Amino acid sequence: MTSETPDSTGAELDHETPAFYRRLGPGLYAPTVHVQGAWRDDEQHMAPVSGILAHEIDLHEPRDGMQLARISFDILGMIPARPSRVEVRTTRPGRTIELVEATMLVDDRAVVRAHAWRLASHDSEPVAGVELAPIPGPDEMRPWVGTDTWEGGYIEGLEFRVDPERRPGRTRAWIRALNPLVDGETCSPTADLVRLADTANGIAVRVSPQEWMFPNVDLSVHLFREPVRGWVGFDTSVTMGPTGLGLTSTTLHDERGPVGRAEQILTVRRLPGA
Repeated sequence: MTSETPDSTGAELDHETPAFYRRLGPGLYAPTVHVQGAWRDDEQHMAPVSGILAHEIDLHEPRDGMQLARISFDILGMIPARPSRVEVRTTRPGRTIELVEATMLVDDRAVVRAHAWRLASHDSEPVAGVELAPIPGPDEMRPWVGTDTWEGGYIEGLEFRVDPERRPGRTRAWIRALNPLVDGETCSPTADLVRLADTANGIAVRVSPQEWMFPNVDLSVHLFREPVRGWVGFDTSVTMGPTGLGLTSTTLHDERGPVGRAEQILTVRRLPGA
C-alpha cells in the first residue's frame, strides 16, 4: 500500500549490509537498501516486512510441536524505510492451538499488523494428500530480470525463473533471495518462504505499472506443511474487477511440491497523468 507522492530517501539507506535488515536490539531493526519498495524508494517492500514479522513470531514463546499454519497481514499505510520495531503478543493461548499477533511500528506508528495461527503437530501421514498441481522446477524455466518491470532494491536482490508461456495476469515462477533476512541470523524455512510470498503481485502483472497502480492492502499465507529452504515456487493468477478491486491468488511451492496458498487483495487505480 502506498501513496502517489514519492519523497526520495533511498540514498540514506544502508548499502553495505548484505541482508534485508540489521538487528539493533530486541524487536528493533534497521532496514537496508534490500528492502526498498517497488512503488517508491522511501518505503519498505511488504515482502521483507512480512518476513521479519514471521521471524519475530517464530522467536515469540516457541514451543516444540507447534507449527505456523496461517499468517495474515493487514497493511495499515505506507511503510517508511526507517528503523522499525516489532511487538509480539499471544492473543489466544492454548495447548494445541494459539493465535499470535505481531505489529510493526515506524516512528511509533503501526504500519503492518500480522495474525498467526500456530497449531500442534500430529501424525496425519495416513491421510496425507494434495490436490494442488505441481509446477516445473526452476531449472526448467527461463531467467527473468525483475528490474525490467520494477524498480527498487528489493527486486534487485532477487533471482527469478519464469514460465516461457507466462502471460499478463498468469504465470508460474520460482524466486529466491540473494541475501539473508537478518544480518548474522538464521531464520526458519517458513519465515524464508513468507518473506517472498508478497512478490506474487509483481510477477503476473495484468497492466503496466507505469500506467496503473495495483498495490495490495493485505497478504494471507496458508500452509499445510513446513517448507524446505531454497527456491520458492509461484503458480499465480491476477484478477481485476471493474470497480477498482483486484485479487492475486497463488499456490506456493518448494522444490518438493506445493506447500500452501497466498491471497492478496488489490486497490487498482490509474496513475495520475497516465
